[in-house]
Amino acid sequence: MNDTQHSSPSGPTHAPRILVTGAARRVGAEIARCLHAAGARVVLHYRSSAGEAESLAASLNALRADSAFTVRGDLARFGAAEDIAAQVLARGEGLDGLVNNASSFFPTPIGGIDRAAWDELVGSNLMGPLFLSQALAPALRRAGGAIVNIVDIHADWPLTGYTVYNVAKGGLATLTRSLAVELAPEVRVNGVAPGPIDWPEDGQFPPEERERIIAHTLLKRVGSPADIARTVRFLMLDAPYVTGQIIAVDGGRSVHL
Repeated sequence: MNDTQHSSPSGPTHAPRILVTGAARRVGAEIARCLHAAGARVVLHYRSSAGEAESLAASLNALRADSAFTVRGDLARFGAAEDIAAQVLARGEGLDGLVNNASSFFPTPIGGIDRAAWDELVGSNLMGPLFLSQALAPALRRAGGAIVNIVDIHADWPLTGYTVYNVAKGGLATLTRSLAVELAPEVRVNGVAPGPIDWPEDGQFPPEERERIIAHTLLKRVGSPADIARTVRFLMLDAPYVTGQIIAVDGGRSVHL
């Protein structure tokens, strides 16, 4: 936000309206809760986790009436970003911030990459953020708003066996800097690059691999979704002179690989 839209603990003069993609669960839900606690009104995007998204919206609205609602869409599908943007703007309240958090993550070893994997990983991690940012850019410009993209330290230090994911997140890192140039001076655009935060729920990283990753992290522990959420909140609400930057929140892993 611009300085005139900054929320303060003593009572915000403006309650910013922020869309968080992939907000039903895990890191996205924590980002939404953190921004809401800072005084924002949040739009919770989800693809398939309707029950969890609606439950989160209900809990936030119980804390502060009419401060959260949900939108649905598959960002890996071409054209979905424009539909989601239309749903958000249909309420006529504009938009102050966008957090591109929604992401698919699974291995794609060389020799087994197919079109379906490409469409899903590039669609959710790069195409969706690009077209959603484009669709919402006029509203964000009017508001003097901000975009925060959830990138990954593996955009710069590729993860073995995850070529397409690495490529997609590398593209998102470049998109972050490119949008900062294209949307300046009205809109700030920054990124957060997590390290080991929330392990995948499908067993992609067995215990011994997790221990190896932790051993190469300077702080010798995994982070929490709250670590990411607090950094997003800072970039969104408390960093009016920061744009075009990507902050690694990784316990020092990226300087020790």
